[in-house]
Amino acid sequence: QVQLVESGGGSVQAGDSLRLSCVASGRTFSVYDMGWFRQAPGKDREFVARITGSGARRYYADSDKARFTISRDNGKNTVFLQMNSLKSEDTAVYYCAATTKAWATRQEDYDYWGQGTQVTVSS
Repeated sequence: QVQLVESGGGSVQAGDSLRLSCVASGRTFSVYDMGWFRQAPGKDREFVARITGSGARRYYADSDKARFTISRDNGKNTVFLQMNSLKSEDTAVYYCAATTKAWATRQEDYDYWGQGTQVTVSS
């Protein structure tokens, strides 16, 4: 069992940056690939980014590739999402998730989820 707790969300202006964090507890963190998803009001949850257990490989949704960076610190059981040049359309609840499936970008491929952190971007 893995417990995930996100933090770092908030209300910002367009163009600002935020760094989200997700701390994991439970089994060995590095065995899990980690992902970030987001869900905007009235929309389905969508994939944002993922990182392999070692941190060696990262993959992004095309829409976020230039502005977002996913990273992890296995010594601190933490995965991060650095978001720059935020836009109003980035407003959503952001979730981190853990999986043992390689190359997972679908939410149904992830086994454990955090409770989410709200990001609100005002234009």
